[in-house]
Amino acid sequence: MTTRIGMITPSSNTCVEPCTYAVVAGIPDTTVHFARTPVTRIALDDSANHQFDTAPMVAAAELLADAHVDSIVWNGTSGSWLGLDHDRALCAAITAHKGIAATTSSLAILDACRALGATRIGLVTPYTNDVVDAIRTEYPRHGIDIVAETHSGLTDNHAFANLTPDEVTAMVRSVATHTDAVVVLCTNVDGTDTTALEPDLGIPVIDSILASAWAGLRLVDDTVRLPGHGTLLDSGSLRATLQHTIDDLRQATGSDRTTLRIDLPALRLTVQTATAESCGDGIAPIRTDTSLPQRRLNTVEWLEVNRKPLIQNDFRLPPEPPQALRDVYGVSAQMLSPVEIDADMTGWISVHSVTERTWTLDDIAALETATHTVARLLRDDATTRSGRPAIQ
Repeated sequence: MTTRIGMITPSSNTCVEPCTYAVVAGIPDTTVHFARTPVTRIALDDSANHQFDTAPMVAAAELLADAHVDSIVWNGTSGSWLGLDHDRALCAAITAHKGIAATTSSLAILDACRALGATRIGLVTPYTNDVVDAIRTEYPRHGIDIVAETHSGLTDNHAFANLTPDEVTAMVRSVATHTDAVVVLCTNVDGTDTTALEPDLGIPVIDSILASAWAGLRLVDDTVRLPGHGTLLDSGSLRATLQHTIDDLRQATGSDRTTLRIDLPALRLTVQTATAESCGDGIAPIRTDTSLPQRRLNTVEWLEVNRKPLIQNDFRLPPEPPQALRDVYGVSAQMLSPVEIDADMTGWISVHSVTERTWTLDDIAALETATHTVARLLRDDATTRSGRPAIQ
């Protein structure tokens, strides 16, 4: 059966279609279909903003629905300055009207940052100062700080496509320092090749065209993997699922923080930073703190030896956690569980509480379920990467 992804694109966009076709060509039995809606200018006045009203978008979605598409993506980044709630309302309207799952480029960027653990980004756009300022106001509302940015000062959407590969590459490099990722934000700027910079930069490059394709595909198959197009398309789906698992674990245990640390060189993942983390309100993230030698911590060495969950209602008995965990992050109780692949302890899951508490049998069962889920996901991914069908 053929999977059909529907895309709504600005009428003056000339990049997104050829770039998306090139990416999706690597997926068997998958096609992409486009509808256009009038968009020619990016600014913050009423005339420009009305280009992104819901009615013409839903009309475009109706035409795509005639092709029996399986998902619909608004392949434009307007939600980044109009507000992501604007995009969520648009998706809800499309789904309510046509019964088809929908997303947008801006929501895809948010999902990509969440999956890759990017909370401090460098931003590349072709836009003007005022549009960039609106984006810099919007993204922190969703946990993403723009710590570096560069823009071209353009308003004509058709002109965005004239930015050369060398210009886009230079812009990406200029904002890559001290960031978790670089985001190329505009689906009429071809930043798809800038993912080749990742090994040199040491961080992911999230291109909005690639992120939109990824998000549209994930609405149909949340295991989609497309090697050769950067970190997001290669391992973003796996990482997103791992993140959901850690989110669900925190909710199930009512804990303050849950983390997953794994060593996977093939995915450029190390236990020195958390692969996934979920924090409750007011709880400081620990994800990027590299100050502790994780494998040499008393609690982690205990896991390596015993290979079973470590349940600590308090810290009165050994093994003792690092003092910084208590003093800096206020942790007073925790559960840890080893993640094993082929007899190796690939990593572990941590569940933190800022107060002493007695972990219940249900809490422990939720931890064990999450551990089994993570191990299965990693085994399946390793099997797929080896060229053999994944074992379900």
